[in-house]
Amino acid sequence: MITLGLLQCDDIADPLQPEHGNYPAMFAELFKKVDPDIRLRIYDVRQGEYPQDLSECCGYLSTGSQHGMGDGLAWVDKLLEFIRELNRAGTPYFGICFGHQALACALGGAVELSTKGWGVGVSFNNVIARKEWMSPVSDQLDIIVSHQDQITRLPEGAEVLAESLFCPYYMIQVGKHMASVQGHPEFTPAYSRALMDRRRDRIPPNRIREAEASLSAHVDSLVLAQWIVNFLTK
Repeated sequence: MITLGLLQCDDIADPLQPEHGNYPAMFAELFKKVDPDIRLRIYDVRQGEYPQDLSECCGYLSTGSQHGMGDGLAWVDKLLEFIRELNRAGTPYFGICFGHQALACALGGAVELSTKGWGVGVSFNNVIARKEWMSPVSDQLDIIVSHQDQITRLPEGAEVLAESLFCPYYMIQVGKHMASVQGHPEFTPAYSRALMDRRRDRIPPNRIREAEASLSAHVDSLVLAQWIVNFLTK
């Protein structure tokens, strides 16, 4: 059995949980499809839950969140310090969406509200650098997204692994133990539609139509899930 620590940074909205589950269930279902030996240990970082010892898990990944780096929340500051602690210890970390942005901020980069607006639906990205853990090999990384903020300045020493015109820093790696991605491999097309439907008051109608059309495309969620497992357990 392989234990990965899931740093939970939000909850799925209550009305959507009966059909789609909460973040822990989403990630458990995702990883079960690529490695049935993966077990998740949940740490609700909003409540100050962290491992007593970093060796409790092989590596750590963080979820998305409705909150942002600029919201001035004390728990976010504590999460950034924990990411720095993982980096100092050489413990693997993989950030998802909000966790991607948290990695950048923790290590000296910057995140801002994107002038390009909402990223929703399927994001189509090119893989521009390959690492040993990125197996199976793929030239693309097409993953569901839901975000407004983006990394605007990379941390020192960061390498871009996947990019698009909309999101130039889509997947990055810093050193040997830190990596992250803007997309949500745990999201399904059905959940993406439900989430957009809840946000029709803030996402422009044309962007929603584009996103809904994109959801018929193939996504590389299982490829990315395998990459994350490889990275955190190498």
